[in-house]
Amino acid sequence: MKKILEVKGLSKTYIVNKRQNNVLKNVDFYMEEGDLTAIMGPSGSGKSTLLYTVSGMDSLTAGEVIFDGRNISDMSQKELADVRLNEMGFIFQQMYMLKNLTVMDNILLPAMQSKKNTASKKEKIKTGRELMRRMGITEIADNDINEVSGGQLQRACVCRSMINAPKVIFADEPTGALNRSASNEVMDELLKLNRDGTSIMLVTHDAGVAAKCSKVVYIVDGNIKGEYNLGRYETNSSLRDRERTLNNWLMEMGW
Repeated sequence: MKKILEVKGLSKTYIVNKRQNNVLKNVDFYMEEGDLTAIMGPSGSGKSTLLYTVSGMDSLTAGEVIFDGRNISDMSQKELADVRLNEMGFIFQQMYMLKNLTVMDNILLPAMQSKKNTASKKEKIKTGRELMRRMGITEIADNDINEVSGGQLQRACVCRSMINAPKVIFADEPTGALNRSASNEVMDELLKLNRDGTSIMLVTHDAGVAAKCSKVVYIVDGNIKGEYNLGRYETNSSLRDRERTLNNWLMEMGW
């Protein structure tokens, strides 16, 4: 399989009160096309910093991040913004949406901003409605964002992340603010997108979520301590065994 993301010697250092804080230290890993990779580790280990750095949302201090064959560390801010808009999708624990827009308008916003998405406005709206249909939320298209549940809003965020057909979705604790039922619903939708070919990298503290991923990367103090290949998640009947084996491995890692 082709590598969609390759990280080489990645380091990230912040200067706080004239002191160096080395958040990431010589990190190496890769994602192949179609991977669903979970990033796990204790609080403060560098999980979110890793996701933001490899997606170009934050600058790196040293190393290389190769996204679809291009070194994003060599890109200008304009080039990076263009890649993030057109080739990446983002989902966050806090469901950032514009309060003065309807749910549908929030979903369509990246498509309307994109110069590479040459579809007509009518076609973009059709795509947005189809994504909402797949997520089971067509009935909230014209609602304000404060009129829907957290689970519905997060599924709308998934739709927004997909509107420009990205190569990779980056998700930072996408189920962290949801109850178990809503969490399962959102994760099921991400699994469907992954089975359709979208690569996904997500940060999670939930072993139940990670057990549905194909690979788990465990990070401690800015270093990757281990990787565990679970293989593709196919059926619910295998979930308990996957959770058991993953939890055993996490305990070995010091979870």
